[in-house]
Amino acid sequence: MDGELIPRDRAEVAPGAVLVPDWLDLERQRELVAACREWARPPAGMRTVQTPGGGVMTAKQVCLGWHWSPYRFTATVEDGDGRPVKPFPPLLGELAHSATEAAYGEAEPSEYDVALINYYDADARMGMHQDKDERSDASVISLSLGDTCVFRFGNTESRSRPYTDLELRSGDLFVFGGPSRQAFHGVPRILPGTAPAGLVLTGRLNITLRVSGLDRP
Repeated sequence: MDGELIPRDRAEVAPGAVLVPDWLDLERQRELVAACREWARPPAGMRTVQTPGGGVMTAKQVCLGWHWSPYRFTATVEDGDGRPVKPFPPLLGELAHSATEAAYGEAEPSEYDVALINYYDADARMGMHQDKDERSDASVISLSLGDTCVFRFGNTESRSRPYTDLELRSGDLFVFGGPSRQAFHGVPRILPGTAPAGLVLTGRLNITLRVSGLDRP
């Protein structure tokens, strides 16, 4: 938040789950927002995700490296225009290594190869879920851009309590791995109008970086 009186501190929310506030400066945030706008363009652009049960996710999504559709990864946008997924850019790989180093004190050796980019408008939500479709136990990296969200980080056994509600603001880094890798998590609320004025973004972008553990066909 602009004009923060007391800077927020790095916090370990649970074993292996670390919040690093204000990790991205405004210039890097602008660069990532501009990149997201390009990645969202067709072909293989941003789409609405439908679950096998017929539900529709309120956050829209575009994927890089591998395409995710509930609940598997593919090389093409099978639930969209059928085109090959856009490549995973080197800049996100570099950010991934810097992010794990910032969270844990040393970079994970894994080669990150998947980005899921979710766009939330003021009414979008994300239910409690686990990131369990990867064939890797490498940490999940979350980068927040734009409006602040309430991020609910739970336990590994169920969607119910105990959980912790955090505010993730633009520029924040959240990494979860190790004992918390399979923790349930979600976004129950967006706080509209809280994005930095210089970002020129309405809503929230969340970039999650993962290691698929998959081999290219």
